Amino acid sequence: MQEILPGIFHWITFHEEIKQDVHSYYIGATDPAVLIDPRVPAEGIKWFETQKPPKHIHLTNRHHYRHSGQFAEFFNTTVWCHKDGLHEFTRGEEVKPFNHGDELSGGILALKVGVLCPEETALYISHSGGVIAIGDAIVRYGDDLGFVPDYLMGEEPEAVKHGLRSVFLSHLERDFDHLLFAHGKPWISGAKMGLRQFLEGLQV
Repeated sequence: MQEILPGIFHWITFHEEIKQDVHSYYIGATDPAVLIDPRVPAEGIKWFETQKPPKHIHLTNRHHYRHSGQFAEFFNTTVWCHKDGLHEFTRGEEVKPFNHGDELSGGILALKVGVLCPEETALYISHSGGVIAIGDAIVRYGDDLGFVPDYLMGEEPEAVKHGLRSVFLSHLERDFDHLLFAHGKPWISGAKMGLRQFLEGLQV
């Protein structure tokens, strides 16, 4: 567990199904504390007893339920996903819906992404100069930003890339300095400028 900003923790776990490392976040800077796309860290679920207990889980898309059920059972945490992703949960998972534009628990704003899948959501956190958490829409390969491989983008990957570029150019209007990624290490400080350079440099 690494505290990357005051009250914001990041950790990495290996996802057995997709055979790669993924990234999760605990946001204790908000009231109440929330989790984003969580898996249980190496320290174990009881690590969170040393902090404010996470009351809510916000998913950036339906595929990032991950270990949410374990947190729900241990802490009675409420899990939230955009309404268009609820069809994924057919095995008794208790997941509540939100809409793009909603203010979620902890004062986190659900920003519309869509394009990649209807429920794809970025999460805006106003703490520490502003933070945006991104699911699958943009990934970070080492220090570079990019998109998931074309085969994961459906039949028209170039159209999806164009749509994602347009969406995130609009989100540059918000005040933020940091980016959190479900796939790739967080970008702390200077992330808005880095995102702008990435988007403006795209040939789509």
